[in-house]
Amino acid sequence: MQYSKPVTEIIKQRSSRRSYRDQALDADIQKQLTAFMAGNNVGPFASSARFSLVAAKAGDSETLKGLGTYGFIRGARGFIVGAVKHSEKNLEDYGYMMERIILFATDLGLGTCWLGGTFNNSNFSKKIEAAEDESVPAVSPVGYIAEKRSVTERLVRWGAGSKMRHPWEALFFHETFNTPLSAGVAGAYALPLEMVRIAPSASNKQPWRIVKESWKPVFHLYLQRSKGYERSGEKFNTADLQRLDMGIAMCHFELSAKEMDLRGKWKIIPPAGLSLPERSEYIVSWLGDQQTSS
Repeated sequence: MQYSKPVTEIIKQRSSRRSYRDQALDADIQKQLTAFMAGNNVGPFASSARFSLVAAKAGDSETLKGLGTYGFIRGARGFIVGAVKHSEKNLEDYGYMMERIILFATDLGLGTCWLGGTFNNSNFSKKIEAAEDESVPAVSPVGYIAEKRSVTERLVRWGAGSKMRHPWEALFFHETFNTPLSAGVAGAYALPLEMVRIAPSASNKQPWRIVKESWKPVFHLYLQRSKGYERSGEKFNTADLQRLDMGIAMCHFELSAKEMDLRGKWKIIPPAGLSLPERSEYIVSWLGDQQTSS
């Protein structure tokens, strides 16, 4: 099952929504979402995950009972819940797979909102019957968007700087981290990179950094941890949110590139001798087919 509109349009359309109409999801909508989830269970690093739609029918007060949502979610009649098996790159894979689902929900006209944190011992974990070798790194409400954002929602968006994004020169580089990448040098990949720039991330920190090789459509993705997020998962026993963010960035980049017929693949090939900024670590590289790139 594919998206009905260009994915770049869907990415631009998506925004985090915390206020919903108190209306049960249409049966056909639920069917489409469930089918998409079923075919979306392996990430680019081969981690295995499974996703479920927990949705309440009209007049049903029990299905969503006990599902905490930080007090910021209002009126949602459904949640996207997933569990991923433990592996070295499982969080990057989870971010990649869940963002694909969120974009599909957006394409269906629904609202969503990434909620990352501690769900391993929560009712969300119980709903999906997470096994001992699985974790539940993030969930999302899903539903019909309310006409107006609540006061709380507006305050949360303001606090996170949801309308602010880092400029290109702070995120994308050419050969080294000392040389910003221009859209001209990026060529056909300028649009996929822009789709990464506008991707959602925890507290809108945009931790991704990308270095393009010279004369080749090869892009190296790095995680530059924000202050306060250094190994946050280990410190606070929560999901490492910025690793989820890297999976979201990979999703936007790959889907946009393939839509433009820019074929390529992900591969772990860290470049040698590249001096890294503080708190930065290599994640993965995109190897583009030079015959489909400019």
